[in-house]
Amino acid sequence: MKHEERSAVLCVGRIYCDLIFTGLDRMPVLGREVFADALTIAAGGGAFISAAHFVDVGRPAALVGRLGHDALSVAIEGQLAESGIDLSFLERAEDAGPQLTVASVIGSERAFLTRRAGPAEPATLEAALSWSHARHLHIAEYATLAEMPDLVSRAKAAGLSVSLDPSWDDALIGDPALVANSRGIDLFLPNLEEAREITGESDPAAMLAALGAHFPNVVIKAGGEGAFALCGGERLRQEAEPVPVVDTTGAGDAFNAGFVDGWLEGADPAASLAAAIRAGSRAVQTAGGAVRQVG
Repeated sequence: MKHEERSAVLCVGRIYCDLIFTGLDRMPVLGREVFADALTIAAGGGAFISAAHFVDVGRPAALVGRLGHDALSVAIEGQLAESGIDLSFLERAEDAGPQLTVASVIGSERAFLTRRAGPAEPATLEAALSWSHARHLHIAEYATLAEMPDLVSRAKAAGLSVSLDPSWDDALIGDPALVANSRGIDLFLPNLEEAREITGESDPAAMLAALGAHFPNVVIKAGGEGAFALCGGERLRQEAEPVPVVDTTGAGDAFNAGFVDGWLEGADPAASLAAAIRAGSRAVQTAGGAVRQVG
């Protein structure tokens, strides 16, 4: 199928400017300076990274978000433009940010420091939901849904299927209303830590059972342990690929794009899960989750 014949995905969420420090031998501590071997400045955020990976697998994707006019916004404009993502629904506003994140990376471990920026809802949202090419809405973080609690119902009214990556947020991941507020989601895509916090369970099988009571399709990303899924009552487990890890930033967002793309194509859950693992494995081999990947 040609690129232009495939249905499009709307990716909604805040846009980030990521300062990614790699080649560290230890994490920073108060009062001491740590030197990194390398620094990458990259456009980031789950919405952008997932959209970039949708484009890489040949599915049109539009970024639905807000971006400012400040120096950080200008610094990542080129990456947004070169990504191949449709930017028609990108609102430019003085208070929009991007959100700034400093990521310190050691192997598969990472620590983040982030500054929040502006409200999440872009003025372009209604136009995006009405876009004739769109078939699916991917919500990149629960924080976005918490600010726009009617987002799922609006997407459903527009005839779109919906996926959600809750994405860890200290202030929100423990929200007792998270599951209820996510009602109507077709694909729920947490990582292992998020699923543990949301369900209170420690075993992946128990997490899947708990979440499967609320969502028809649940996929839990487990990093080096691969992934677990419960789709239409079918349980699956996929091992991770043994690849050299440079930076895990955005790997989960790449995984999301791989799975959702397969699901939209009507692939069986096992094939979608394998595609997701491949996408995540490619993402960890470079710094910056949306960089064009190796291999």
